[in-house]
Parts: sequence; structure tokens; C-alpha cells
Amino acid sequence: MSTPVVPTKGNLIAVKKSLELAKGGFDLLDRKRNILIRELMMLIKHAGSIQDKIDDTYSSAYEALKRANITLGICSEIAGTVPIDETLKLSYRSVMGVEIPIVSLREKESTTFPFGLYTSNSMLDEAYRRFIKVKHLTAELSEVENSIYRLADAISKTQKRANALKNIVIPRFERNVKFITDALEEKDREEFSRLKVIKRRKK
Repeated sequence: MSTPVVPTKGNLIAVKKSLELAKGGFDLLDRKRNILIRELMMLIKHAGSIQDKIDDTYSSAYEALKRANITLGICSEIAGTVPIDETLKLSYRSVMGVEIPIVSLREKESTTFPFGLYTSNSMLDEAYRRFIKVKHLTAELSEVENSIYRLADAISKTQKRANALKNIVIPRFERNVKFITDALEEKDREEFSRLKVIKRRKK
């Protein structure tokens, strides 16, 4: 239960100021939520597009690897010559205060393959190229999916704060303004009536 507000002009000014700040805060949160939702919807659409590309590229990459295995035998030894990629970099950008990850893989300057030409063929080369593409698409998808999760969480928190302002804080300030205003007006009426009585008695 909230503490009753003392009906004074000073408190009325203070409560009105708090009310205006609360309304301004709600408007800001509402705009933030709308911007985050727009960003989220674009990312969801982008994620669907990337997932389709990954599915198609994985399918073609495994098909190319299957042909390479048929012509070269199982390529496990050749696969062991492919070095571990340590070029993945992670940075962030801010969207309305929400840290969104940026995942990047440095493109290789050289177009050479890590395995020898004598032990491979064009089908293995093609499989390698397609799996490299899958790797980059997977990095991009991880960036988008993580961004979607962060934005959804931020939208939920922003919505809760906005609801608290709209349904609890602002109505409470409005009630306090009405209470103080009514009390001061009643006090003014009583003072006016008292002065009239005193004036009549003097006459």
C-alpha cells in the first residue's frame, strides 16, 4: 500500500513533473520496442533465407563429396590435411542499446587447396569449395540466430517496463495529481467561505 501524498502545492508540482517524466519514458520505451521489433522481423526473414541456402549448399556439397569418394575412395586421409580455421572473429553493434553480434570469417587470399593435386580430383575440389561456402553461411546464420534471441529478450524486457509504466506508475501519478488538486481546491473553498464569514461578522 502506497504512502498517502500530503496535499501541498509543492507536492503537486513534484508529482506533475514525475507524471510527465513517466509519460516520456513510456513513449521512449514504445519507440524502442517498435524499432527492435522491426529489426527482429528483418532478421527472422534473413534467417529463413540463409537456412534455405545452407540446406541447398549442404546437399550439393555432400553430393560432390559422394562423387569424390566414389572416384578416390574414402577421403578421410585427405580430409585430415585441411587445417583448422581460426579466422573467426566476433564483434558487436548496438541497436537501441542491445548488443548484436557480428560474426566474420576472413576470406583466404590464396585459392589453392590444402591437399595435393596428385591425390585429389576436380570432384573433391568442388566438394571442398562447397563446404567452405557452407562454413561461411553457418557463421552468418549463427550471427543472425543469436541476434534474434537477444532482440526477442530485449523486446520482452522493454514490453514489461512499458506495461509497468502504462498500467501502474502513470495511473498512480494521475491519481495523486487528482487527489492533491481536489484537496487543494477544497481547501481554497473552505478558506474562501471562512473569509466571507469573517467579513460578514466585521460588517
